[in-house]
Amino acid sequence: MIRRRHGPRLDQPRASRRARVRPAYEPDAFGRIAERIARFIGTARFLVVQSIVVVLWIAYNIVAPASVRFDSFPFIFLTLALSLQAAYAAPLILLAQNRQDDRDRANLAQDREQTVRTREDTEYLAREIAAMRITIGELATRDFLRSELRGLLAELDAGDRPRARDRAGKGSRDRDDRSDRRSRKDKDKDGAGRARTPSAGEPPHPSPDGEHVGASSNGKPAPPG
Repeated sequence: MIRRRHGPRLDQPRASRRARVRPAYEPDAFGRIAERIARFIGTARFLVVQSIVVVLWIAYNIVAPASVRFDSFPFIFLTLALSLQAAYAAPLILLAQNRQDDRDRANLAQDREQTVRTREDTEYLAREIAAMRITIGELATRDFLRSELRGLLAELDAGDRPRARDRAGKGSRDRDDRSDRRSRKDKDKDGAGRARTPSAGEPPHPSPDGEHVGASSNGKPAPPG
């Protein structure tokens, strides 16, 4: 059987020994602490508290007995404390400002990207609206359809008027022809009736048998003799 060695693996890099000596810290955590301190230093509360501490410090070291004083005049320890405070406050404030600058830079980049996107979206919407206007302009509107239908109706009316006139003329002609035919028929009937019934003064017409047909006193034909 193959025995496995419990040493470090060869396919993985070896950890550096210097990394163990250096202290590990999180830059973001230190930056957040620095920002908190810088915010507190920049407030009116810190100014009031510092003023009260300095006044009490000086008053105690002046009023208190010499054996109890811890910082006599010229207050060297107070000067050292204020100097250390200023020495640490300046870098902390600068660190907070740098972080704020980084955030502002990131926000500016995001705002710039958002502005570019908004501009692109606006241009796209403008193009779409222009295309829709062109498409709508090519479509038939209600007024256009009304005008076209009115024109078609006018053309149909103009074409139907001559036909109606021709029909009316033909109808009147047919009526005249019918009336003429009726009058002719009536005249023919009247002429035939007059030819069949001769008057009293006219001589009798010979019959096909050679006999004369006389007229009676009442105008009726006499019977044959």
